[in-house]
Amino acid sequence: MKHSKKFINDPKQIGNEAISGYLKASSGFLHQVGDKNVLVANNIPDNKVGILTGGGLAAEPLFMGYVGKNMADCAVIGNINAAPSPFDILIGTQAIHQGKGVLYIYNNYFGDVMTFDMAQELAMDEGIKVETVCVYDNVGSAPLEEITSRKGNMGAIYVLKIAGAASSGIYDLCQLKGIVEKARDNTRSLIVVGDTGYYLESGDPMFEMPFDEIEYGVGLHGEPGLFRDKVEPVDRVVEKVMNILLPDLKCKKGDAVVAMVNSMGATSITELFIINRKLNEILDQRSVSVVHNDVGFFYTSQDMVGFSITLMKLDEELTTFFYEPAYSFSYKFSP
Repeated sequence: MKHSKKFINDPKQIGNEAISGYLKASSGFLHQVGDKNVLVANNIPDNKVGILTGGGLAAEPLFMGYVGKNMADCAVIGNINAAPSPFDILIGTQAIHQGKGVLYIYNNYFGDVMTFDMAQELAMDEGIKVETVCVYDNVGSAPLEEITSRKGNMGAIYVLKIAGAASSGIYDLCQLKGIVEKARDNTRSLIVVGDTGYYLESGDPMFEMPFDEIEYGVGLHGEPGLFRDKVEPVDRVVEKVMNILLPDLKCKKGDAVVAMVNSMGATSITELFIINRKLNEILDQRSVSVVHNDVGFFYTSQDMVGFSITLMKLDEELTTFFYEPAYSFSYKFSP
């Protein structure tokens, strides 16, 4: 069985050492709360609803990469592929609460749902109003009629983008939650994988993949997808992805979207640009306008060979919030 070389020290210290290095690179706009893996934005505007996100470390660069201006106010980080502690989430909640409540935004994985629900109860016991939005954009993880069972993936980035902008001007927690839920419900993602990634702690493969096959709809941690097919030119692969995403999103002629082409870790920027070329060609043929287009490494799974496509369908309200400038270590937007 093939193994992958990893540049680490003690596997038990990966999280602490990575966060320490991240803080050195981004000390200008966030800080750590004590010795906890709780990262809070500097200079949070007064009286705003707090936006808190979090999850396991291996989903790079989520979640700490998306703390900043008009993005999340706090990220709480768990160990590799593990949910953060509810007590750490409470510490983050306390750090960003300014009397208007806090909105939790997290991806739909069992551990995260459990710990964020526990943290919400702890915060409510202290008199802090907390609402939650669970992201479930992964089309490959469940059929549309079971959408709330889907896992959350790259779509969380666009949901955080909308939440961060909206929270800068909307001070009612329930109203803000409604806007963020609309962003969530208008977002879909699909992952295509050509080869496995390798666990950071051990270098062991996540799963086995035949050399001449690719898989559509794989989960972030290598969970089985929708189907496997033979390797073929990427234009055909993108066509198949879009034939799944667009009907699921009910995207039609005249709609506007923001689109993300994301590497799963080992797929090059050159390949992503080729994928993005075909993506835009398909949307243009269907008279769907691309309001904004992101290409890069936004949400990887270690060194997995593959890519994802994310679409968020916009209406007038979501367009207004999306066009607000944003700045974080891993995502920047200037209209």
